[in-house]
Amino acid sequence: MRARASGFTLVEVLVALVIVAVGMAVLMSAMGSAADTTAYLRDKTFAEWIALNEIAVVRLGTQLPPQGKTEGDLDYAGRKWHWEQTVSPLDFPGMLRVDVKVQPADTSAGKNAQWLAIITGAVGDAVSPPQLTSLYLDYQANPQGTNPNTTLPGTKGRPGTGTTLGGGTGIGTSPGTGTGTGTGTGSGTGTNPPSGNSGGGT
Repeated sequence: MRARASGFTLVEVLVALVIVAVGMAVLMSAMGSAADTTAYLRDKTFAEWIALNEIAVVRLGTQLPPQGKTEGDLDYAGRKWHWEQTVSPLDFPGMLRVDVKVQPADTSAGKNAQWLAIITGAVGDAVSPPQLTSLYLDYQANPQGTNPNTTLPGTKGRPGTGTTLGGGTGIGTSPGTGTGTGTGTGSGTGTNPPSGNSGGGT
């Protein structure tokens, strides 16, 4: 009998190559899927940030936005994006619903691309924009206390007494001696030196 030569036959080599090829194909497919998922989640996160920014801009406005649909484009994170905003009334008086949709604008699909983020918010007229108080405006107009009708109270719990604007008088609640500032008059009582800040004016 003739002894069998050591080594692999051609059929065994071919089977091994097929197994390796199939394994590599599966591995490359899994890696590509993971990369696509990462890119999708990144773009979706950017789209949500853009939508939230648009809603924040509407809320920071001094007036309610007009009802209807508006759209625009912007550059963000090195890409071009397209957003669409729809403002519609709610069942609550003075409240509006704001829907913002965002999609990438630098793809071949253009405005037919998939919307990556759809964010819904609300805006109302219950909160007015911040305004300067009349006392602050009066002080800006008369920093030396020349307006006799305006009195700026002193600080309670601090040494001394006095007034700053106008002719009111204040009484301190902490020890100390001193006189108030401004055109008003005042006096302080206490035992701790050397001088006090203005007290609670009336």
